[in-house]
Amino acid sequence: MPTLTPVDLFLFTVDPSYGRDVLAAGATGIVVDWERRGKARRQRGEGTQINADTVEDLARMRAATDGRLLCRINGYGPWTAGEVEDALAAGADELFLPMVRGTEEVDRTLDLVAGRCGLGILVETQDAVDRAAALARRPLSRIYVGLNDLRIDRRSTELFRPLVDGTVDAVRAEVAQPFGVGGLTLLEGGSPVPSALLAAELVRLGTDFTFLRRSFTADMAGRDPFVEVPRLLAGLDRLRAADAATAATRRAEFVVAVQGPGASPAPAAAALATPA
Repeated sequence: MPTLTPVDLFLFTVDPSYGRDVLAAGATGIVVDWERRGKARRQRGEGTQINADTVEDLARMRAATDGRLLCRINGYGPWTAGEVEDALAAGADELFLPMVRGTEEVDRTLDLVAGRCGLGILVETQDAVDRAAALARRPLSRIYVGLNDLRIDRRSTELFRPLVDGTVDAVRAEVAQPFGVGGLTLLEGGSPVPSALLAAELVRLGTDFTFLRRSFTADMAGRDPFVEVPRLLAGLDRLRAADAATAATRRAEFVVAVQGPGASPAPAAAALATPA
């Protein structure tokens, strides 16, 4: 069972003032998102977020904060070498390689990075899930399971199914690097699955980091980051402190929220349903 550790929060934003405040309030870092090659076609009709962040946005965020700065580049291709150099020149501490399918593209990107910054990957295809053990043997800075693109790759309509069918548990078991999955908003928010139940699931998995994205920014409208971010972190602390029975109850509630009444987790997930 993974050790239950604090969950680092990474905010997707190119707003220097907002990003600076969220980091000062307790978040760990900022993500600037360059991924858009083929994304509109892949996610057509899915209602997902496609950003249009630029090199200038990355440089501006670097100037705004000393916090951890990540850049999600595009999936591997002829453009990757140029994107790596641009991101490094603009001050990225880490790069995120999305839509990974095998080890070769990861190895080639590691060669391009050449130890000059961290490289993390997004496991968001079935091919990457199947190769999780081999991918996790690479010297990666972090590994994140992307539920939206994994759902699309599997031709599924159920976003959170990998959290109840044993998929995420199986990937988590292979990963020694910082591990992430899902995303959070304020604990009283979240739809169709309540954010508090998803947060409990992240704690159960021993998740090291997650993302604050569109729903968080929307829920933060008119709210003070210096109130809400510490409140979110305190809520995660309370979830970590829960006893085994309470954690098991929350897991059962999460499964019902995802699959409906009468559902039960797959055996691989059930084996990890309560902290050791």
